[in-house]
Amino acid sequence: MPTTTIPPLKPAWAMKLAAIALGHVGREYPNKLDHVLRGPDDLREPRDLHPVFYGSFDWHSCVHGFWLLARVYRRAPQTPDAPKVRALLDARLTRTNVLGELAYLEGLMRGGFERPYGWAWLLMLFAELTRHTTPEGGRWAYALEPLASAFAERFAAWLPKATYPIRTGTHFNTAFALALALEYAKAAGDHALDAALRERAVAWYGRDEDCQAWEPSGDDFLSPALMEAECMRRVLPREAFEPWLERFLPRLAEGEPATLFVPATVSDRADGKIAHLDGLNLSRAWCWRSLASEWPNADPRRPRAVAAADAHLAASLPHVSGDYMGEHWLATFALLALEA
Repeated sequence: MPTTTIPPLKPAWAMKLAAIALGHVGREYPNKLDHVLRGPDDLREPRDLHPVFYGSFDWHSCVHGFWLLARVYRRAPQTPDAPKVRALLDARLTRTNVLGELAYLEGLMRGGFERPYGWAWLLMLFAELTRHTTPEGGRWAYALEPLASAFAERFAAWLPKATYPIRTGTHFNTAFALALALEYAKAAGDHALDAALRERAVAWYGRDEDCQAWEPSGDDFLSPALMEAECMRRVLPREAFEPWLERFLPRLAEGEPATLFVPATVSDRADGKIAHLDGLNLSRAWCWRSLASEWPNADPRRPRAVAAADAHLAASLPHVSGDYMGEHWLATFALLALEA
């Protein structure tokens, strides 16, 4: 099958994205805490609350900044910043620091901390570390394992109670969380969690049909329509996914719903919410590329999907750095798209 016009990951992009992440995962301020004050003793500095993930404006962005760095370190170990990445991960991913994160997580009134987006990214980070074959990669995975296990347990306890999906295009999107958590379940050999994730996806999305794709909204960085399709692509066997997709998005070959094929306009990249739309373009590119991989060359949906992915990348890939409101997280979604 042909590839899209932009290769999965060039060394120049590995260098650029790693440099961006190194510039923010250790930057403590500004900081937007997801933190319930239970009393005056909870008024503490971010790095006191989170010994590992205190940078990048917020906890979840720091987690997926670490994922980006770990992935680039594995896939492009000759990049000039590789020693800096190794030193950072050695310093921050220690068992002592991770147990500090775990102590925060286990405190009272923190059961919903970062659910489900931060949960999924932490599991995604652990899954990435398990793929490393270097001694340092083994150390990092060993250090992070208690926190990953804790979030996996929270997923397993929450899924049976989550009667309804969350279809918003922001952090609460359940399709995105399931897609990432499935990578952890496979990497960790957690067959029970894998089965629970798949069961919930089918229960939430299995009967959906004729999606109208009323998007984008002004705060989206995920496509509710395409993210659901990408989630189900991972959940269902190919022979079941194709008829499901034909029901869910039956007019893709005609370029409908048209809004899914047109990149979002970003009017102010200094506005954190409007800057989400750059993430929407990048995450749509990721989904379009992934979906296109399912279709043969003769399928009329494939060239439309590839063209849409390239258009979305062209709209936002140049803007992964420049203003901190986007810079602290967009590089991660750029890497997802470039590697799809």
